[in-house]
Amino acid sequence: MDFQINKLKETVLKAKLPPELEAKVSTQLERLSLSLRSGQASSYGYYEQTTSYIEWLVNLPWTKNSQDILDIARAKTVFDKNHYGLNQIKQRILEFLSVIILQRQFQIGNGTEHNSGQFTPLHNDHKQSFRAPILCFVGLVGTGKTTMAVSMAEALNRQLVRIPFGGLASALDLRGLSRIHSEAEPGIIIKALRRVQVNNPVILLDELDRVSEDKRQEIMGVLVELLDPEQNKAFTDHYVDYPFDLSQSIFVATANNTDKIATAVMDRLEVIQMPSYTDEEKIHIGKQYLLPSAIKEAGLSPQHLKIDDAVWPVLIRPLGFDAGIRTLKRITQTIVRKTAWKILNHEGNAFTVNSANYREFVE
Repeated sequence: MDFQINKLKETVLKAKLPPELEAKVSTQLERLSLSLRSGQASSYGYYEQTTSYIEWLVNLPWTKNSQDILDIARAKTVFDKNHYGLNQIKQRILEFLSVIILQRQFQIGNGTEHNSGQFTPLHNDHKQSFRAPILCFVGLVGTGKTTMAVSMAEALNRQLVRIPFGGLASALDLRGLSRIHSEAEPGIIIKALRRVQVNNPVILLDELDRVSEDKRQEIMGVLVELLDPEQNKAFTDHYVDYPFDLSQSIFVATANNTDKIATAVMDRLEVIQMPSYTDEEKIHIGKQYLLPSAIKEAGLSPQHLKIDDAVWPVLIRPLGFDAGIRTLKRITQTIVRKTAWKILNHEGNAFTVNSANYREFVE
């Protein structure tokens, strides 16, 4: 068993944990070693618990971060590529990103300006808490709230972490469970950071208004800590039991409405109202974004499927008015799947959906 203990010690040293945490873990390993030598009946359970704990610690990105791409022109290109219309909203997000870019470039006087007016980006090891407001996209289902956050991450070259609040039943789901419990595990924040392996992702707090009613107050309390840069630089998960710096992360939130979001949380958010799409916008999005994407995902080519212009007005309103494009996306995917089936069933190799036959593709 001494061999296993020594391996754990080597693992801890290689991981380069924060000094205080490394000392804390070393003490636990010494205690475990003495316990195993004494032959206590509970030692092996303690060994499994300690091994699992160390595995989590050494796989967290304590100092790992992604390098930002600080190019506002590139960011604009990303949003224009991913989103049709919504010009005022895209402009507001680009202004938000501009603040972040300038903060990254001018930290503590380390930014340098060239004659061209361009600025040299700084590496992420020059830390400073972001002070830009936290954007909260509010709107009906399918209006593009989540995809805006995806585009923000792409524009900055950051990983995206989505934390779903829909149906969240306990604050412990966010903050983890203490290791005194046999079923202890980290919360979804720490789990997500381990998955993306960087400490500066874009963290999407999705559907803030849909948390469990009876635990709303506790969950909102954790949210206040997450959104406050003075507190999130030392976010403590109950399982990890050591502060983790989240101040380099960029938080973005979404909600269908703000009625059920605590005032203390709302004070930290800047609400951006997502409008409903017009019929004209939906048709353009369907033609230029949804259909090409669905065709590509299905392994087909544009030559396999065409949809007549006369059909699109019917597709965008199958059951009346719909604020978003989620239903249109499902219909488009259905048409593509029907096409794939017809091709494999030797009914043809190229199909055109028109006013006469569209029902056989959508039903």
